[in-house]
Amino acid sequence: MDSKNYHEDLSHIRSMMERSSRFISLSGLSGVFAGLAALIGAGYVYFVFQREGIDYFDGDRNFFSPALVRELVLTGAVILLTALLSGYIFTANKSKKKGQKIWDATTKRLLLTFAVPLVTGGIFCLALLFHHLFVWIAPATLIFYGIALVGAERYTLTDIKYLGYCQIVFGLISLFFLGWGLVFWTIGFGVLHIVYGLIMHKKYK
Repeated sequence: MDSKNYHEDLSHIRSMMERSSRFISLSGLSGVFAGLAALIGAGYVYFVFQREGIDYFDGDRNFFSPALVRELVLTGAVILLTALLSGYIFTANKSKKKGQKIWDATTKRLLLTFAVPLVTGGIFCLALLFHHLFVWIAPATLIFYGIALVGAERYTLTDIKYLGYCQIVFGLISLFFLGWGLVFWTIGFGVLHIVYGLIMHKKYK
């Protein structure tokens, strides 16, 4: 009996230490919603290309006007904000149900670790945009986002690193298929997020 209580106490202590050192209220549904937002955004971008008379899959080097570039950047910003907002809402609801704080020292460390490569990648992509090197932007976003996820694993669910590895791999592969960035971006930010989100929702619901 004493041995049983001893193991139960150890399990409880490990659980408390895990909660104090890791942010474990990330919602799988937020990943699903982010993936859906990316798919809708990718569909809109393809519609914009069709509207502008650009055949994305014809293999030619396409010319993007400044107005088109601004519209594409705005679309990307809307997708990002939608994903972040949905992530906060779903995660906040999950934290509330579990009686956990969504904002503490662990959350701050998580956001800082996640933000450093993400902001670096964002500035890098702005430089690519400035130099009209559009074809490199999709691979760069996938790679830097993947690096951010792998780094964030230290302060949240371990499973998130696998999503990060997949994003990095897709980004590196897309470097060898320049001009197909929208396809790789759709798979990485859309399909992979949905698959990951569904798995996490089932595993940690």
